[in-house]
Amino acid sequence: MSKKIMFLTEVAMMSALAIILSFVQFKGLWANGGSVSLEMLPIFLMAFRRGVPGGVLTGLIVGMVKILVDGTAGYNPAGLILDYPLAFLLAGFAGVFKVSSESQSKRRISAIVAGIAFGSLLRLASHVVSGVIFFASYAPKGMNPVLYSIVYNASYMIPVALITAAAFIFLTKTAPRLLHRTDPRVVNAA
Repeated sequence: MSKKIMFLTEVAMMSALAIILSFVQFKGLWANGGSVSLEMLPIFLMAFRRGVPGGVLTGLIVGMVKILVDGTAGYNPAGLILDYPLAFLLAGFAGVFKVSSESQSKRRISAIVAGIAFGSLLRLASHVVSGVIFFASYAPKGMNPVLYSIVYNASYMIPVALITAAAFIFLTKTAPRLLHRTDPRVVNAA
């Protein structure tokens, strides 16, 4: 199997897993969108396994499919782009942080936390811009729309980042090979 096909297969599988994980969610207090789930886990996994291209492509596909799944009728087209494909695509930039299953545990965990924080911050920024531009009217009377958008979106993005980081660290401690790209043609002689 070619490297390109392997890459695209992993992207497709992780995108599908992210969509499945998005159905297991805590909606909480967010009447105007937002929830807590583990949908970011596969995006970050691809970002750390395959670098920025893997994370960005997986995030883009997840964002595009979520438009279909979430039913976004009446959504402003520019806001739709900011809240879905762009937001999830930006999370894939976590791949700028190199994570290796072979590095010391402390160093690996630091890179994972930094990458997840970075990717989550970029996704948050996209949601905040969307909130300021398209949802400012939802801000309580007298409240700055920028502050409202930051507080609203951070109220679910911070828990998402923390839960995702905890789950990712657990997975890499119990199955560090998840971070490896392996060639299936290479068979271990045991």
